[in-house]
Amino acid sequence: MDEVVFITGNQNKADYVARYLGHPVKHQKVNLDEIQSMDLHEIVRHKVRQAYAIVQKPVMVEDAALEFTALGGLPGPFIKFFLEKMSLQDIADLLQGKDRSAMTRCVVGYYDGKDEQYFEGSLPGRVPEHPVEAGGYGFDPLIILDGFDVPRSEMKPEDHDRTYFEIKPFGKLKEYLENRSK
Repeated sequence: MDEVVFITGNQNKADYVARYLGHPVKHQKVNLDEIQSMDLHEIVRHKVRQAYAIVQKPVMVEDAALEFTALGGLPGPFIKFFLEKMSLQDIADLLQGKDRSAMTRCVVGYYDGKDEQYFEGSLPGRVPEHPVEAGGYGFDPLIILDGFDVPRSEMKPEDHDRTYFEIKPFGKLKEYLENRSK
């Protein structure tokens, strides 16, 4: 498997993905422009091309979205901005009296200067009426995945890990990279 640089500021995420891929993954924090779009593929396409232009090595990037059905897909990829400006409860209250169904999505992009690939993962769920402020990462407290009774932030570690790799399509990237090196 070729060496890939994971563009993320989160060392724990890079270590987690490296363990999953069974291959050392270098990680590098790079300040990338985040274009404003509801299209997760468009955002990742821009990030992966910009990252490659800076690093000049095969790179992977990812971006995630939390889409509320009742709000036509918002906050979507803008969830990180909602989390910076609002409490979890205020975000959940946007759905007061509305359909609480939601979808969590992630797109992983790979680019080596010639080959450009995108992989998507997603899982449906619902937004709790009263999310717990502590625990989890990012929007984990805001999504109870279908088949579970607690938010991702309160899942058993084995359930959290299993669903992590269903949402985040690193397995598809791993398969692609392994097949490529044969």
